[in-house]
Amino acid sequence: MPQTIITLSTRGQGLYEFTEQAVQFVRTTAAGGEGLLTVFVRHTSCSLLIQENADPDVKTDLNAFFRRLVPPSSDPAMHWIVHTTEGPDDMPAHIKAALTQVSIGIPVMNGRLALGTWQGLYLFEHRDRPHRREIVLHLSA
Repeated sequence: MPQTIITLSTRGQGLYEFTEQAVQFVRTTAAGGEGLLTVFVRHTSCSLLIQENADPDVKTDLNAFFRRLVPPSSDPAMHWIVHTTEGPDDMPAHIKAALTQVSIGIPVMNGRLALGTWQGLYLFEHRDRPHRREIVLHLSA
């Protein structure tokens, strides 16, 4: 069963699309067959999303929503946060990752990802500073 690791460099909080890397991996390993692509991110302060990739306003609105839902621990509304040693964005990043997902399964049909027309794969970075994030792709036949 083929697998690979994609490394993405982030520049802070936001959504980083990696659909094309996943498509290329499936194209070169599925050989026109069926299966399941498992996508897994190896970190606790970012997550994965399948989301619209046509209108960039979707990314803007998602980022704004999550910033409002879980502000930094320096925000007075977050005074109850205990884990602050790694900065005001760290514990909120863990909360955001807990609310989303770190693993996604996508069917492969006829050697292609069965994503919808406007769907893309995204790493959702929840930390402020740049990171190098590893995403594991595993194809099961």
